[in-house]
Amino acid sequence: MKSLSLSLSISTLLAATYGFAAQEVREPEAATGLNFQSEVKSQEFMIAAANPHAARAGQWILAQGGSAIDAAIATQLVLTLVEPQSSGIGGGSFVLHFDKASKQMTTLDGREVAPMSATPELFLDPRGKPVKWIDAVVGGRSVGVPGILKAFEQAHQRFGKLSWQTLFVPAITLAEQGFLVSPRLSMLLSKKLNPGLYQLEPAKSYFYPNGQALEAGQLKTNPELAKLYKEIADKGASVFYEGENAKKLIEAVTKSEISPGQIDLNDLKSYAPKWREPICIQYKINKICSMAPPSSGGLAVLQIMKLLEDKALHTYQPNDPMAVHYFTQASRLAFSDRDYYIADPEFVSVPTNELLADSYLKMRASLIQKEDVKDYPIGEPIPELTREKNDSFELPSTTHVSIVDKQGNAVSMTSSIEMAFGSSVMVNGYLLNNQLTDFALSPEKEGKLVANRVEPGKRPRSSMAPVMVFNEDGSLKLVVGSPGGSRIINYVAHTLIGVLDWGLSPQEAINLPRVTNRNMYTSLERGTTLEAIVPKLEEMGHDVKVVDLNSGLHAIEITPTGYIGGADPRREGVALGEKSL
Repeated sequence: MKSLSLSLSISTLLAATYGFAAQEVREPEAATGLNFQSEVKSQEFMIAAANPHAARAGQWILAQGGSAIDAAIATQLVLTLVEPQSSGIGGGSFVLHFDKASKQMTTLDGREVAPMSATPELFLDPRGKPVKWIDAVVGGRSVGVPGILKAFEQAHQRFGKLSWQTLFVPAITLAEQGFLVSPRLSMLLSKKLNPGLYQLEPAKSYFYPNGQALEAGQLKTNPELAKLYKEIADKGASVFYEGENAKKLIEAVTKSEISPGQIDLNDLKSYAPKWREPICIQYKINKICSMAPPSSGGLAVLQIMKLLEDKALHTYQPNDPMAVHYFTQASRLAFSDRDYYIADPEFVSVPTNELLADSYLKMRASLIQKEDVKDYPIGEPIPELTREKNDSFELPSTTHVSIVDKQGNAVSMTSSIEMAFGSSVMVNGYLLNNQLTDFALSPEKEGKLVANRVEPGKRPRSSMAPVMVFNEDGSLKLVVGSPGGSRIINYVAHTLIGVLDWGLSPQEAINLPRVTNRNMYTSLERGTTLEAIVPKLEEMGHDVKVVDLNSGLHAIEITPTGYIGGADPRREGVALGEKSL
């Protein structure tokens, strides 16, 4: 690779990158309601991402003629810097890519893997019992081998248009010149959600300088990350997986003051992303596609939609009590299957085809009643396949990016470091994931093996569910996804219903008050019109809890006249097209 020239002054580079100084980027005002976002329309391209800095980086790439993959990479590099609580180069990603010319969709699994020294007993105490969540999450033990940069390099080699070095310019610029700390980042730091963050160095000094959490609007630099980005831009992803960064990463994990881990150099050097076949269903006139296992999210979303296909949801008003009820029952059934059967298909036989078979889903859909059924029988897609229920931690700090470029190619990408601020182990200005806690803590129960148990080199199950929807003629209709832990599944499925059944625009569907049921209680979003239907749902037997449901949906609809983008008002994301330049 040619050396990245950074001889331009920072001010010149900022002007070339954004057309304005970094400190002029403003976060959206805090939401006073759930409908303050308005949809964005564009004719050339569209990006929707979780932070204005990151969305502007992707927008700039698209304006230069960059591909959807180019924009996704540039956006994620900036998200590592400005949204460190959710994702980054210390974590992993699932990427869906659509090539308009060939009408071909491909998926890339950049999920983390367990170190080769990991054992099924990784999260058991000396008595053989699962450790407390804090002891599992914080520190080196929970760190999986990061996959995102190698995945990006392969994706760029296949679908990139601009040079690899160009994709790093916005992130390097912001890391050196400074970015504005967002209200959300400041709020999460002040709440001290991750206790490791204010115990472990260097994260403690970076996020809590002088013992105080970073403040919203504060200009923050990250010279260590800028230096690493320059090296990766110049020499490729091997810089991350070998050499000085690898040594520092291994030392940080294995010598962590809290729960040391086991990653070694061979784990890093041998990491390989996986190109996988997408999984799809026919939903009425549309085809819906997502990520195959080890994503449980994609499969569960497709199951929910298929289970609801004969419920005529289009005849109900959005969030009608009966429509909400049917949605929760389909979700119960999908989560039941998910908890027992989904894991890394290279280690465990996953009955993906059987779980999506029309005959199986029709049988499961016939179980749905007009009252809440709290004890649906476990599905048996393969009768002789018996496993025990998974007990992993699945926490909601993730990000999603939706992109359509000038050629009509698209990316739906969900990335994560798992817990807010991951493991709290920080190296060279980025945080490492705690994705190993997405494995089941208990490898077996009642003599039955748990499919999603820890094994060397295995990918943990994920709830990430990037989705693409296609029209009858094979053209792309919708790109969507969300953060939110295991609730991602409900957030994405609910939004699909909003667009496909209720005829809403992406923004209108995103703005809908949220409802979830993970085969437990029914959650309704606090402070919304859904609170009025609590009595009706309780009459149907629901155990209802009114809670905050912090989705972070980003969607783009492709229409004959252009693109319509939507971003979730519950977080700080924005949708940008060429008119937003």
